Amino acid sequence: MGSKPLKKGFTTGTAAAASVKGALIFLFSSKKAKQVEIRFLTGEKTIIKTHQLKKLSKNSCQCSVVKDAGDDPDITHKAEIGARVCVKNAKSFLINIKGSQGVGHITKPGLELDVGEPAINPGPRKMILESIKWAFKEFDIKEDKQVDVEIFVPKGETLARKTLNARLGIIGGISILGTTGIVKPLSHEAYIATIRSGISVAAAKGIDTLVYTTGRRSERFAMDLFPKFCEEAFIQTGDFFKASIDEAVKKKEISSLIFTVFFGKAVKMSLGYEHTHAAKSKMTMKTLSQWAYELTKDIVLKDNIAAANTARHAFSYIHPKFDGLISFVGNKIKENAATFSKEKLKIRCIIFDFEGNVVFDSK
Repeated sequence: MGSKPLKKGFTTGTAAAASVKGALIFLFSSKKAKQVEIRFLTGEKTIIKTHQLKKLSKNSCQCSVVKDAGDDPDITHKAEIGARVCVKNAKSFLINIKGSQGVGHITKPGLELDVGEPAINPGPRKMILESIKWAFKEFDIKEDKQVDVEIFVPKGETLARKTLNARLGIIGGISILGTTGIVKPLSHEAYIATIRSGISVAAAKGIDTLVYTTGRRSERFAMDLFPKFCEEAFIQTGDFFKASIDEAVKKKEISSLIFTVFFGKAVKMSLGYEHTHAAKSKMTMKTLSQWAYELTKDIVLKDNIAAANTARHAFSYIHPKFDGLISFVGNKIKENAATFSKEKLKIRCIIFDFEGNVVFDSK
């Protein structure tokens, strides 16, 4: 039997659009809709339950929904996302979309939005606009109105502390995101979007050399290694070896990449895996043991690595006696990265041991 299919979810942008729709239904009909239908930017549709509905005044209502990220690990999963909508008479149809409590605002150039704007991306804005137009048509409301929308996230500031928003120049809360409106479980859209944003901010600041790390721990060691680099130069790429290179190549301002990785991730990268999470550990250890024998002719080392449970376990047999194997792995990473970049970027590779000491530097 196959594994159970992972459940899809919806983005913060979809949640915001659903909240706007729920608020307008209440405002125009005085009915508290228990659920609303939202069309994703792909054309697919979904039903979203409303969470809270309030009448604020004769021309304004508030609605919120609870974001469901499906089976995707997501900081904003189960977060309340809401909208306050006010409709006033005007000479022409005018829509204002603002961020309120828990929604960040842009403080650095390089993102999709201008400095000073609320962090509500173009995709969510399109979906919010569609919700407004649907409500006006459904309830036969003349378009001589001004519609003021305020998106809010009650726990947004707290959630934002668990993200890289501050480094990207998004202050005061989370971003309202989504290019399609759908969260695909373990798809990579959101993470790659964060990588892309980080690179854009760095490029806008005039940075030409990026330091790629795989997470917070490797980043901490990398920052110690390059104390003169500003924090925008450090990009957490996770498992996205090739995708992170592809995004850098798109920016003409970026000329160099420095990969700083622990040995376990390094071995997978040396094998040329585009996405290192997908790498099978048994195959990784088997290849590493073959390389070890080719380089050292040491059968005991070969067998120890082949039987190792993890790369960390294998590393205990390799370092410091067989550091030539670590150098071989590091140079393989450099070669693969150069191939992925089509030789358009200067590549440097640094491998840390598990305490953060440099055991290889291609420079």
